[in-house]
Amino acid sequence: MKVTPLDIRQKTFEKVLRGYDKDEVTAFLLSLSQEWERVQDETKEMRIKLEATEREVTKLREVESSLYKTLKTAEDTGANVIEQANKAAELHLKEVQLKAEALLNEAKTKAKDTIEQSEATSRQMVDEMEERLKTLVQNYKSIESERANLLGDLKRLAGETMDKVERLRNATSNFDPDQHLQLAKREAKQTLNPNAVNTIPPLPQHEKTENAEANNEEAAVPKHQKSFFDEIQ
Repeated sequence: MKVTPLDIRQKTFEKVLRGYDKDEVTAFLLSLSQEWERVQDETKEMRIKLEATEREVTKLREVESSLYKTLKTAEDTGANVIEQANKAAELHLKEVQLKAEALLNEAKTKAKDTIEQSEATSRQMVDEMEERLKTLVQNYKSIESERANLLGDLKRLAGETMDKVERLRNATSNFDPDQHLQLAKREAKQTLNPNAVNTIPPLPQHEKTENAEANNEEAAVPKHQKSFFDEIQ
């Protein structure tokens, strides 16, 4: 049975002999009703607070559920992002590896071509140097041959010159300028007047002999033998 403070205040009791003091009972009932009213007010207030708390708990549970869903979604999204990032990283790594291999192969090919080209150029340079060396050797041999010929010609020319000097020295030892002058005049007159009488005395016998020997020696030298200086004139 539900009892209110008003019920407590209005409660009446039957009168009996030697019963309780009416004033004390009334005062107690009044005090009890007031206390009961306070308890009801507190209960009502506590019920209101409980309802508010339950609403807050419901909201918190909803927030918790939303946060859980958000966290779950974030975890799933993070996992997907991580998976996609890993796949993208693997793909990028493969592309980088392929590019690196391509660059390495290209570098090897270029290095091989460069080495082959350098070797070919080196061989060509060596061949050219060998050919030039052969040409220089041939030119050197030709120069040596020309030098030997030149020395031979110089020796022969020196010998001939010494012989001529010796003959001239021998000829000038008995040379008479007056007689040679008379001989030149006589030859000039005979050339101008072949019928004129020869009045110039002839040369001495030893000069005729020396002149004849000199002419014979000059005639004895073969005309086809020419010196180096004759060839270059």
